[in-house]
Amino acid sequence: MKRKALVIDDDESTLDLLKYQLESKDYEVFTALDGTTGEKLVNEQGFDIILTDLSLPDIDGIELVRRCKQASASTEIIMITGFGSVTKAIEATKAGAFYYVEKPVDFDELYILIEKAVERKQQADEIRELRGRLSNVTSYQGIIGGCKAMQEIYELIENVADSDANILILGESGTGKEVIANAIHYKSSRSGQPFVKVNCSALPKELIESQLFGHVKGAFTGANKDKTGLIGKAKGGSLLLDEIGEMPLDLQPKLLRVLQEKRYYRVGSETPVSADFRLITSTNRDPEKAIADGDLREDLYYRINTIEIRIPPLRERVDDIPMLAEHFLKMYSDKYGRQFSSFSNDAYESLLESEWRGNVRELQHVIERAVLMNKGDRIETLEIQRAGTARKTKAAGASVSSVVSVSENAERQAEDLFEDIGEEIVELLDGISESEMDDNDVFGFLEKSVVEAALKKTKGNKKAAAQLLGLYRARLYGMIKRHGIESPK
Repeated sequence: MKRKALVIDDDESTLDLLKYQLESKDYEVFTALDGTTGEKLVNEQGFDIILTDLSLPDIDGIELVRRCKQASASTEIIMITGFGSVTKAIEATKAGAFYYVEKPVDFDELYILIEKAVERKQQADEIRELRGRLSNVTSYQGIIGGCKAMQEIYELIENVADSDANILILGESGTGKEVIANAIHYKSSRSGQPFVKVNCSALPKELIESQLFGHVKGAFTGANKDKTGLIGKAKGGSLLLDEIGEMPLDLQPKLLRVLQEKRYYRVGSETPVSADFRLITSTNRDPEKAIADGDLREDLYYRINTIEIRIPPLRERVDDIPMLAEHFLKMYSDKYGRQFSSFSNDAYESLLESEWRGNVRELQHVIERAVLMNKGDRIETLEIQRAGTARKTKAAGASVSSVVSVSENAERQAEDLFEDIGEEIVELLDGISESEMDDNDVFGFLEKSVVEAALKKTKGNKKAAAQLLGLYRARLYGMIKRHGIESPK
């Protein structure tokens, strides 16, 4: 596509000359005799470069620069000024102009400036696109997390939620298996129907069959009336069998038969009942070990495992800790009528250093306890269980809201990123070989390269690198750990 230029000048001969010269360089050129027309074109079109006279009949040139940069931040502007207006032209550069030239204009010199300005604009666009593609969704259907593993889970849920495929969710206790199950159900076409949840380890073994399938009156002592059962209650909706590995072995073949035949029998009845539900199961055990131990039938495992979702433990998603902590801080501040808005530096660091053996559930309880025990407007003290011992962190120092929040001015961050490591990123984009594209995760490669470039620029200062990239510091730490990046000496 041709590059596009806008020339604004109240002198028609100047407009015609610049239009002719730029078209000879294969630019598509638009012209305007006043600032109002030029501003309208900027709002309607996307330009690679704008050339404008400083003195216009209707709008002050400096004000026009401000308006054009507001409408199109990445488009560069070159001011053309008459003799004696250099001071004002310098003021225009402070307002956002790329550079200025004095009349009479030497087009060869002007064209060198134009090419540099357009190159800068293109690099800024590439960096902005790259940052956009590397930036992550931080919440999805009530799930909090933006690391790569969680992104893959979100995509998987999007792909399978509307099907009736059986789903097995694997993860340690406290990782949020039920939250994932909720997202699957409420994203599906069954969302308007019941979502029935059963904890197989919590039901008495002698009652679980009756609870699951239901029974008829007189089926056993105490069966005083007919009971629908949880499968029946889930009709048209979804059924979650949590801790499926704890289901009694003699009941597992009956569940397998329900999944195969789409019908079941209530205890004490010989009349089949149609089964219409979407099965979601979960466990904190390794299914293969459960099979080897004789606790889970292999044929049932293959039937419930049409789609498998593995949730990473919190210690493997360190970059998600700040957003989870902030989420729970707001949730419990609202619940208990407190005014907490942030964590102190030491409290924040202690969150990142913890092993979180209890995963997200442990983090949630720590934040709830902190909201109840702390005073003021930020969390100073945290109690985190470590190796069976309660450790209280006394925290003091400045608020870390500037560390744990993304920059409020995204455009400024993009400009800062371009200014500091733009050339390195462009070189990286050009330097990816076809074999690297074929054999590796290209975005993972780019992410690693971006972090390495930022650390190089900041001489290994992680806090400065995180600020440069507009990231949570914890998220940067997670990237460094994930890619095995060593800080430059």
